[in-house]
Amino acid sequence: MKPELNRLLADHALLPAGWARNVLLQWNDDGQLTQVQVNAQASADAMRSSGPLIPGMPNLHSHAFQRALAGLTEYRDQAQDSFWSWRALMYRFASRLNPAQLEAIALGLYVEMLEAGYTSVCEFHYLHHQSDGRPYADDATLSLALLHAAERCGIGFTLLPVLYQSSGFGALAPSAGQRRFVRSVDSMLRLLTALKPHCEAQGARLGLAPHSLRAVPPDLLREVLVGLDAIDATAPIHIHIAEQVQEVEACIAWCGQRPVAWLLDHAPVNPRWCLVHATHMDGEECHQAAASGAVAGLCPSTEANLGDGIFDLGAWQQAGGQWGIGSDSHVCVNAAEELMLLEYSQRLATRQRNVAASAAQPHVADAMTLQAVHSGAQAAGRNIAGLRIGQQADFVELDATHPALLGLEASDMLSAHVFASHRSSAVDAVWVGGVKRVSQGRHPLHQQAMTGFVAARSELLAT
Repeated sequence: MKPELNRLLADHALLPAGWARNVLLQWNDDGQLTQVQVNAQASADAMRSSGPLIPGMPNLHSHAFQRALAGLTEYRDQAQDSFWSWRALMYRFASRLNPAQLEAIALGLYVEMLEAGYTSVCEFHYLHHQSDGRPYADDATLSLALLHAAERCGIGFTLLPVLYQSSGFGALAPSAGQRRFVRSVDSMLRLLTALKPHCEAQGARLGLAPHSLRAVPPDLLREVLVGLDAIDATAPIHIHIAEQVQEVEACIAWCGQRPVAWLLDHAPVNPRWCLVHATHMDGEECHQAAASGAVAGLCPSTEANLGDGIFDLGAWQQAGGQWGIGSDSHVCVNAAEELMLLEYSQRLATRQRNVAASAAQPHVADAMTLQAVHSGAQAAGRNIAGLRIGQQADFVELDATHPALLGLEASDMLSAHVFASHRSSAVDAVWVGGVKRVSQGRHPLHQQAMTGFVAARSELLAT
C-alpha cells in the first residue's frame, strides 16, 4: 500500500507534555494537524520518520535585510563602540537597498532559517520607501518583496510593518538615515489595509510594529492602535523596548518612567503584544509585564553582538512570563544555537546550570524548546504552537545518525542538538504545514537562493 502524504509515524516526538513514543501525526489538506496519536501501531499507509521529531520553531523577530550586513561591522573605529555606532553603519547600509536586492536577501535568509529549524518568521519591517524617502509608486513594494520571498521558499510568515516617526523621545525630528522608515499613521493604516488581502491569500499573518517609544510619540501610538483594531482586533503587536541602558535613561529623562513601566501604564498591553528585547526591566516592570500576558522577544545572538546586556530569564520565568526567540540582525541563523546562547548567558550571569529547566521539564533543551514554540506562536498570531490537534503541521526531523546524536536515547537527542551539534547541523528534514520543505538538510532552492543573496550583497558593497 502506498503511504499517504498526510500521515507520518515517528518512533519519538516531542509533544507539548514531553517526549512520546510511536506518535502518528495526520493533517488535512490545509496543513492542520487532525490527529496526534501516541503508542500508535505501525501502518503501511503512513510515512515513517527516520529520526525524532521536534516542533518547528517560530522566529519571532527578524530584520531580513540585516543578514547581508552580518560580519561587516566587527571592527572599531572609535574609542568606544556600541549599539548606537553600529546603528549608524546599519543606516548607511539600509539606504542603498532596492526591492530586488531585498527580496534576494530575504529569500536567502528564509531558506537558511528553514534549514536551521525555523518554520516561521515574524518580519519586523521598517524599510518602506525609496533611498531619498519618497514612497514607491506602489507603496507596498518592499512589503510585497518580503511576502514573495517567504512564499517562494514556503516559510510561515507574519508581516509586521513598522510605524516610525521620530528620532528620539519627545518627538525629535527624524534623521536623514531614517527617512526610508518614516510614515504617518494614516499612511500606515492604508498600507495595512492594502496588505491584508495579500497576506490572507498567502496564509500569512499581518500585524503592526510601533518601532519603539522613542520613535512613536504617545498620541500617534494611541491613534495607530485604534486604527489597527478597526482592521483586525486580534492582530499581533510588536515593539522594541528597553534594549539599551541609554534608552532607559533617555525615557526617564523624558517622562520620569522607565520604558516598560510607561508602556504598561499608557497602552493596552496584553497577550497580543511582543516586547522585543525588554532587556533592562526592574523588578516591578518584570512582574507587571509578565502579568500582562505579553511575550518577551529574546534575541540572544544579536543582543550579545550589540552589547545590549543580559535578560533576567530567571526573574521573568518566576513571574510567569512567556518568552520566545528571534534572530533579529541574523549574525546567527540557527534556532538551536539561539537557545544555547540564551541558556549560557544565564549561566554566566547566575553561575548556575540548567537555568531554563523546570520541574515539569528537567531537560533544559526540552523545556526551552517547548516554551519558545508556545510563546513564539502567540507572538506570531498563528496556530503553530507545537504538535497538537488544531495546530499547523510544522515540525523538524533530527538526524539520528549525526555524530552528536548517534547512539543516544531520543530524550537526550534534543539536548545534543541544542548544546553539541553546531559544527554541523543535526536538522535532517523540515515540514511546514504538512509540506516537506527541507530534505537531508537542504532546501530545493538552496543554491539558487544563496547565489542570489551573494549577488545582492556584492552589488550593495560595490556601491
